[in-house]
Amino acid sequence: MSASASAIETARLIGKAADDKQGEEILALDVSERMPFSDIFVIASASTERQVKSIADEIEDQLIASGRKILRQEGRAAGRWILLDFSDVVVHIQHGEERVFYALERLWQDCPVVDLQLPEHPSQEEASA
Repeated sequence: MSASASAIETARLIGKAADDKQGEEILALDVSERMPFSDIFVIASASTERQVKSIADEIEDQLIASGRKILRQEGRAAGRWILLDFSDVVVHIQHGEERVFYALERLWQDCPVVDLQLPEHPSQEEASA
């Protein structure tokens, strides 16, 4: 079993919203084989609490505008790790330090990566060259 087409479409909307707010290291993992309640985890990070909250706001706004409903959310007050649950897709927006410490990618490393079809961005070294 793999992620549904609807979950992939939702993940791509989430990825685009996070990218629009300069989310970093945006990644989607197909967890459908290991998680009975969700198809995809989307993980993104940011360098400040304000940016973490901004990314979460943009994701929520874009998905609600497209007719999707958020089931629950956690962590918004602190802004270090915000979880948004859209049922088949769960979003983790983490401050960079939390992302390194908790290393969700390592925990779910055996899950396939979902192509979010995001544009390539030059690294800081490439941009300053």
